Amino acid sequence: MTLDLLPVRRRAEIVSIDWDALAPDEAKRLQALGIDEGARVAVAHRGIFAGRDPIALLIGRMTVAIRRAHARAMTVELI
Repeated sequence: MTLDLLPVRRRAEIVSIDWDALAPDEAKRLQALGIDEGARVAVAHRGIFAGRDPIALLIGRMTVAIRRAHARAMTVELI
């Protein structure tokens, strides 16, 4: 499943990221925040508007807001 479909508060591990679907500067920013293959994450909450953007992502002790399009490029497995 992709990260944008992960239910709120369910923990998952990122197993792959389609880096080609992201702009190079956006990919670097995500990697600098620790969002990469093998990272354990959970969705804290989603935006309230129609697109449900942004997604608040829990990674380690941080909460990071990412775009839904970025989350769609990440494949996760439940843990």
